[in-house]
Amino acid sequence: MSKKRILLLSEGFGFGHTQAAHALASALRRTNPGLIIRVLELGAFLHPTIAPWIFSTYRKTIVSQPKMYGRLYRSQSGKPLNEVLQFGLHRIFYRQASVVIDQLKPDIIICTHPFPNLIVSRLKRQGLKIPLCTLLTDYDAHGSWINPEVDRYFVSAPDVKRKLVKKGVPSRRIKVTGLPVHPSISQHHIPEEIYLEFGLRDMPTVMLMGGGWGLLDDKLLNHIVKWRDKVQLLFCLGTNEKARQQLLSEEIFRHPNIHVFGYTREIGKLMEVSDLLITKPGGMTCTEAMIKGVPMLFYNPIPGQEEENCLYFTEHGYGRELASLDELDGHFGELMEKQRDKSGRSHGNPRFVSRLFSQSVIELLR
Repeated sequence: MSKKRILLLSEGFGFGHTQAAHALASALRRTNPGLIIRVLELGAFLHPTIAPWIFSTYRKTIVSQPKMYGRLYRSQSGKPLNEVLQFGLHRIFYRQASVVIDQLKPDIIICTHPFPNLIVSRLKRQGLKIPLCTLLTDYDAHGSWINPEVDRYFVSAPDVKRKLVKKGVPSRRIKVTGLPVHPSISQHHIPEEIYLEFGLRDMPTVMLMGGGWGLLDDKLLNHIVKWRDKVQLLFCLGTNEKARQQLLSEEIFRHPNIHVFGYTREIGKLMEVSDLLITKPGGMTCTEAMIKGVPMLFYNPIPGQEEENCLYFTEHGYGRELASLDELDGHFGELMEKQRDKSGRSHGNPRFVSRLFSQSVIELLR
């Protein structure tokens, strides 16, 4: 078993897919140290020059044309991608995928994005004899994930399993595991140490995420910043360094209670001292917040998977959708009045998730 190789394939269309792949790799390494695990963004690996341009175009389309994206998402939600599109993706973008797989010689392949999933499925139809697993990284079951060659589906919740079954996937091939998160999310820290590490204060704290793609608009930011004398604000902008520098250059954001973060591996610590998270409802971000027990407010979900994620988390009581900026003042007012107690508020068990993934993968390896 110590020589078994696992290949995790993702794509750079958003941060969550690759984030999930690395989190799953960490979970597998913790429970099975002898495994050899490789994580690849397949398109970027095969086309390092043009892939960033494609990903950038995708992000711009999401930001500028969300309704169009939503219509496309819904039009394809009930069925797998058609053969013509699959053939085109293979010929144009993934022709060398089989060469990569032959070189790495994995014993099992796990995909966290629909595109490599359908490419490996196509290769299996052509004779590839490697078990294929698919990890759905949202709280929806879009048709693009579905291929008959998939040996095992890992899904976030029973609701997602029911959707897959309705679309014709055999129940025995679906494992409800939850979504894997980075080990740091499951760790608990002393709040006073976090305050000291990041220069924070022990006071009502609101965290904002979603700025990595420029999805937190000026109206929202300018409205929230009015509370800076009463509430500590943590703006997390991910890899969007341009947005971070812009905020830092504006006088209104230079305040002792305002902290602007770029990319950080310490999201878990920041969530642990936050009393409220305002975010776009991405599957991985919401899962991390749910595990940390941070109440969530969802702002302008993009039509498509974000709407479905938002629906799941609001229906199960983990957050609310923000209908207007005026409503935000009511939430901040409640925050000021409530007794702040973060002890014992975790809703999830990342170690249990790790065991479920590991057990399922080892079963297929055997």
